[in-house]
Amino acid sequence: MSETIIRNAEMRMKKAVESTANNFARVQTGRASPSLLDGVFVEYYGTKNPINQVATITAPEPRVIMIQPWDKTVSKEIEKAISRSDLGLNPNSDGNVIRIQVPELTTERRKELAKYVSKLAEDGRIAIRNIRRDANDAIKKLDKSDATSKGRKGKERGGEKRKGDDDPVQKITDKYIDQISQLLKSKEVELMEL
Repeated sequence: MSETIIRNAEMRMKKAVESTANNFARVQTGRASPSLLDGVFVEYYGTKNPINQVATITAPEPRVIMIQPWDKTVSKEIEKAISRSDLGLNPNSDGNVIRIQVPELTTERRKELAKYVSKLAEDGRIAIRNIRRDANDAIKKLDKSDATSKGRKGKERGGEKRKGDDDPVQKITDKYIDQISQLLKSKEVELMEL
């Protein structure tokens, strides 16, 4: 039963790493990338949709993002959504295509973004630690219920078993926290490239 708890915890930790990686992809590095707009949603027929579900997004040049809406009536909404986002990008539309010039980052902005990325990484680590705590609590409950059903001697054994179960949870925790640290290092290098 504790193996199931450990597998579930590992699956959740993997998702936390993926979420952190997706958050990193949205951070502007001075290069045009369609993934910069992943967190921007557009009001379209009464529902909020990611831009990539209402338009084709490409990066034809290193500092230009081009958005071609499938329905021309949504162009103004896309422009508004990009302007309202915290990306600091200014969309220009010719009626058919929206172009965004990705500004070159200043040294000061790079440092701000490095701090922001560090915060995102710490949020990911906290999520992983919370998953570890949940897994350890679940294992503790499992041990307690085993001990209760086995009587007084079972309690002592349950306590011993608990110590042994801590290691696999901590190992996977260390593994996924290390993955976030590696993602952070590579993103910081990417941000500091001139």
